[in-house]
Amino acid sequence: MKNLPIGIQSFQKLIDTNSIYVDKTQIVHNLVTTGTYYFFSRPRRFGKSLLVSTLKELFKGNEAIFKDLWIENNWDWSKTSPIIHISFDAVDYQSQSLAEGLTYELKECAEKYDIQLEDDSFKMQFRELLKKLNAKHGRVVLLIDEYDKPIIDYLETATIEQAKINRATLRDFYSVLKSADDQLRFVFITGITKFSKVSLFSHLNNLNDITLNERFTTLAGYTQEEIEHYFEDYLSDIGKRMGISHEELLDTMKFWYNGYSWDGVTRVYNPFGTLNFLSNRDFRNFWFSTGNPKFLIEQMRQQTIYNIENMEVDGIVFEKFDIENIDLLSLLFQTGYLTIKEKGPRHGSYILDYPNQEVRESMYQFLLDDLAKNPRRASTGRTMQDLNAAFVKQDLGQVRVILNSILADLPSEVYQNQSEGLYHGLIHVIFSYLGIFVKSEVHSAQGRADAEVETATDIFVFEFKFNKTAAEAIAQIQTKKYGEKYRSTGKKITGIGLNFNATERCVDDWAEVVL
Repeated sequence: MKNLPIGIQSFQKLIDTNSIYVDKTQIVHNLVTTGTYYFFSRPRRFGKSLLVSTLKELFKGNEAIFKDLWIENNWDWSKTSPIIHISFDAVDYQSQSLAEGLTYELKECAEKYDIQLEDDSFKMQFRELLKKLNAKHGRVVLLIDEYDKPIIDYLETATIEQAKINRATLRDFYSVLKSADDQLRFVFITGITKFSKVSLFSHLNNLNDITLNERFTTLAGYTQEEIEHYFEDYLSDIGKRMGISHEELLDTMKFWYNGYSWDGVTRVYNPFGTLNFLSNRDFRNFWFSTGNPKFLIEQMRQQTIYNIENMEVDGIVFEKFDIENIDLLSLLFQTGYLTIKEKGPRHGSYILDYPNQEVRESMYQFLLDDLAKNPRRASTGRTMQDLNAAFVKQDLGQVRVILNSILADLPSEVYQNQSEGLYHGLIHVIFSYLGIFVKSEVHSAQGRADAEVETATDIFVFEFKFNKTAAEAIAQIQTKKYGEKYRSTGKKITGIGLNFNATERCVDDWAEVVL
C-alpha cells in the first residue's frame, strides 16, 4: 500500500515518499485556465498548503512528478513562469515586525532568481521584484498561503492592536498588485478568514473569491468517491481488523469525518481527521488536538452564545468578517466549526450546523473546559460519563446533583451577565456532550421544549426557568404538550421542570411528571 500523506504539505515530498495523492489536477486545470486572480478560503488542516504547492510545481513545469495524473497530458509543460511563493506560516512576524518578515521573504525570493533589490521598504521591494522578475523571466505567478495568519494569531482582546498593525502592513503589501497586472500570470491567495475587500483588499477589486463557487467545492478535502477509490486498501484492512462490514465502516466514517459543504449539496471529508483515522484505525477526535480556538470561545462567552446548531443565516454572513466588527457565526463558519448544511427556506439564506461528530465533540469539550476553567480535560469527560450513566439508569436525582456540581464549579465571572439564555446555553452544551441523542429548543406544533434527551428506554423533556419555579416549567410542558410527538415510540416520557437560582448559582427547584 502507498503511504498516508499525514502532515505533508509539499507536493514534491508527497510524490517522493510514495504517498497517496487524491488527484485534484483536473479541477486545478480548470482553475488556472479560466481566470487569473483568486482567493480561496478553507479551515485549517484542509489541504490548502498542499494545493498551493501543487500549483507551484505545475508552473515550474515539473512534469515528472505529475506522472499518471489527469493533467500530465493536458498541460503545456514548456510554459514555465517565475514564482513568488509566500507562506505566512513560515514568515517570522513574532520576533520582528511583519514588515521585516516580509522584507526577508522578498529578498530570499530575489536571490533565488539572482536579482538584486535596491529599495528599502517591503512595499517598494515587492513592486521592484515583480518588475524585475517579469523583465528577466516573464510574467510572474504569485502564490500566497495563509495570508491572514498574522491577523488571526492576534485576535484575542489582549493582542487586538497588533492584529490591526499587521492588517495595515498587509493592506500596503497587497496594494502593489493593483498596478502590476501586466507583470502577473496567475495569483492565488489562500486563508481561513475572508476579510472584507474594504479593509484588506481595497486595491484588488479583480480578486475572484471562489470559496463558495460550486465549480471548486471539491478543490480541497476528499469526496466520498475519492475516499472509496484512493483508500480502498486501507478500508479493506481496517474493516477486517474491526470486524465490521464495509458499509458499516463507511457509515461511521461519514458520521465522524464527513459533512463539510460550501454549497449545501456537495460534502467532503477533512483530510486531517480522515488520514489520522486511517492511520490509527480508531474512531476518535483528532481535530481537538490541532489547537485551542481561544478567541472563538472568548467571543461565544462574551456574547452568551453556546447553541449554534441549525442556525439560519443570510448569505451576507460570509462577507462580514472584519476586526472592528467580528461576526461570530461568520468566523465559526470560516474556521470550520460550522458548515453549510443546506440552503435555507428564505431566498439567499443558509442553514449552518456542525459538519460532523469530530468537530461537534471538539466544540463541546472546548466550551466546557473554558467555562469550568478546567486544566485537566479528562475530568470533564468523566463528568459527562457519569451524567450519561445517570440518564440511562433513570436516576434523575443524580442528574440534578451532577448539574449542580458543574454549576458550582464555574467561576464567578460566568454569572456576571445573568440571563436565562446563559443557563440554557450551558445546559445545552452539557447535554449535547453526553454523546446521547439530544435536541435543544425542539419545535412542536404547540411551541418549543428547551431540551429533550433520549436514551434507549426513555425520553426526558426539559423546560428551564430563571428565578421562577419548577411548577411553572411543568405547567408549560403539559399545556404545550411537548412530549406528544413521542407517543408512538413506546418509551417512557418524563417532563422535567427546573429553575435556575442566579444568586445561589444552582438548580434550586426541580419537578418531574410522567407525560
